[in-house]
Amino acid sequence: MGEREFLDVDPAELYLPGSRRGGADVRKLQRQFSRFGASAGRMPPLEVSRGSDGALVLNDSVTRATRIARYAPGIPVTVEVIDELPVPVAQLPAIGETL
Repeated sequence: MGEREFLDVDPAELYLPGSRRGGADVRKLQRQFSRFGASAGRMPPLEVSRGSDGALVLNDSVTRATRIARYAPGIPVTVEVIDELPVPVAQLPAIGETL
């Protein structure tokens, strides 16, 4: 990838990485909510990879994305596409499926 690509997406539609198929850690999610509430303000872009099927999978920030999807449904977050994967990722669970 040459240029940086930024998109605004519904975090519920982002796919979880294979290592985090179960979703966000509940305790960490509660701590983040008590600190930041449902606000996405000043949150840095989430890093994602695009699968060969066009779906976006999180590289990190599962808890941040889950916090917004759960407590501010429908509010988009900014993601930065940092990689293109040679495999499809839509077979992984999406954040919205774990809420």
